[in-house]
Amino acid sequence: MFKFKTPSNKTLETMSEIAKGNLNDDFETKAINKIQELTGHENVKITSSGNNSIFIALSAVEGDIIVPDQGGWHGFKQIAKFLGKNIKTLKTDLGIINPKYLDEMDIEKDSALIYTSFAGYCAEQDTKSISKYCSANDILSIEDASAGIGDRKNNLGNGKYSDIIIASTGSPKMINVGSGGFISTDNTEIFERTKLPQKLSKTSQIVCGGICCELENVDEKLEVTFNATKHLKNNIPNTTHPNKRGVNVIIHHDNAKEISWNLRKSLPIDKSGFITTCPNYNRIKQKAIAVEIKNLAYDCLEKEYLDKIIEEINNQL
Repeated sequence: MFKFKTPSNKTLETMSEIAKGNLNDDFETKAINKIQELTGHENVKITSSGNNSIFIALSAVEGDIIVPDQGGWHGFKQIAKFLGKNIKTLKTDLGIINPKYLDEMDIEKDSALIYTSFAGYCAEQDTKSISKYCSANDILSIEDASAGIGDRKNNLGNGKYSDIIIASTGSPKMINVGSGGFISTDNTEIFERTKLPQKLSKTSQIVCGGICCELENVDEKLEVTFNATKHLKNNIPNTTHPNKRGVNVIIHHDNAKEISWNLRKSLPIDKSGFITTCPNYNRIKQKAIAVEIKNLAYDCLEKEYLDKIIEEINNQL
């Protein structure tokens, strides 16, 4: 049986001890300090959810909100619409952002581009080229690094390249606490412009304690996930962006719906969300099967489990 990712035992124990009143440290400050180290941003705010982090970021934008045409997060558009922002959709290469397509758009002054570290979770974005274009054209770059924090190559979740970094720490994210999120930036005005009432963005010492624990080895967990995904991409045909780092695998197939259904039966897991079907804005807008490696428990990312996944998928294709 494949298992769904859960917070580590240390994380659960720490959160439990805080709840009991046995640990009284200022975990919010500790979490902020750790996030500052990872992102390189001076200003960090712990939030009650990833969507609240998005809300804060988009509230600060005065111009257009530019979103990728696929491979993003549907909450970008929903929250921008709620805030009354003008939304512009950017053409991508199956979720991968190519700055040359921004040249083809009529973009209002003081606009922002919001995107995820990985296109559809399957392929890392070129944050350096995105940053270079946005900086040269006065576009605010907002990276949802929920799956990119801790990148050992320092390409993802790096404040050197992204003006604002947001993340969810809910389950089953890389920083897996069950709830919460954060936002970081070097621009102090971002927090001053938000329309989100402070009480709605309030978090707890329990969540902050969990975040501290999860951040201790987030780079190792991300690397394990990269390696697992790479192993699948190397052994399954017709994957999307096969040569790019990612945390899931998307496989093109005209019969994706039936294959996905069969795989859910042959690769049982204790929760849904391991095998999903495209077209899907959050992944790609083509017929495909998405294997959400990022959702699996880390002990299920060992070779014997990965080879079982490969065997079952190749039998279905």
